[in-house]
Amino acid sequence: MKKILLLVLCSTFSFITYANELPKDPLGSVQWNDMYNAFLKGHPAVFDERIKLIAPDFAEDPMNVPVAIDASALDNVEQMVVFADFNPIPLIAKYYPTNAKASLSLRFKIQQASPVRVAVLSNGVWHVAGLWVNSAGGGCTVASVGRLVGDWADYIGNTYGKRWSNKETNRIRFLIHHPMDTGLVPGIPAFYIEDLDFVDSQGKELARIELYEPINENPVLSFDFNQADGSSTIYMTGSDNNGNEFEASFVQ
Repeated sequence: MKKILLLVLCSTFSFITYANELPKDPLGSVQWNDMYNAFLKGHPAVFDERIKLIAPDFAEDPMNVPVAIDASALDNVEQMVVFADFNPIPLIAKYYPTNAKASLSLRFKIQQASPVRVAVLSNGVWHVAGLWVNSAGGGCTVASVGRLVGDWADYIGNTYGKRWSNKETNRIRFLIHHPMDTGLVPGIPAFYIEDLDFVDSQGKELARIELYEPINENPVLSFDFNQADGSSTIYMTGSDNNGNEFEASFVQ
C-alpha cells in the first residue's frame, strides 16, 4: 500500500508542477489550464503574436462565426488546433498542413462569449494565439436550418467551390452541404463531418482536417496550398460520423 500511495503522490506532484509552468493567459480565461490539458499537453506552450487570428469582436450570427488563421510565419508546422474555451463542445477543428501552407479559414457555432484560440505545433512547441468573441449566444443548441426545412437529405455532401491559382496564390474555397448537428438539441443526435483529406493528381497528401460538432451548418472552408501544386488538380475525400462519404475535385 505504501508503494502505491507514493506513486500516486509523485504523479500528482508532476502534474501540478507542469500546469504551473504554463504561461499566463493574456485573455484571462479560467479555462486556459483545462484547455491546455485537454488538447495540447505533451508539448510546452507559448503565446505568439506572429500568428494572425482574425474573428469578429461580436458574433452577430452565433451559428456562423468566421475565423481566419495564418501561421505561415512559423516553420515546420505539424498541426493547428482551433478551440473556444467556453463552448459546451470546445474543440472546433484540427488541421494538418502536410504539404500546404499553415493557413485556414472556417466558420463555427458559438454558445456564449468566449476566448477563441488557435494552437500551432511547430518544432515541438505549441504557439498559441487567441481573442475574445462576444455573442448573444445559443449557436450550439439550435437546430440547423436544413433540419427545420426538412430537405437536408436531398443535398447532403453536395460541394460547391472555386480555386485560385496564380504566381501568389493557390487557394480553394468551398461549401459542403451538411447539417452539422451538435447533438445538443433535444431529439437530434450528433451528426457532423469528421474528416476531409486533400491530395494532388499523383496521390501526394497535401492536407487533412478533422472537424468537430461546432463547425457551422453547410461548412465553408478555405485552404492555401503550396505553389508547387498550382497546376495539379486537387482532390478532396471525406466522411461523417454516420459513415457517409464525400468527394470533390478542384481544377486550376
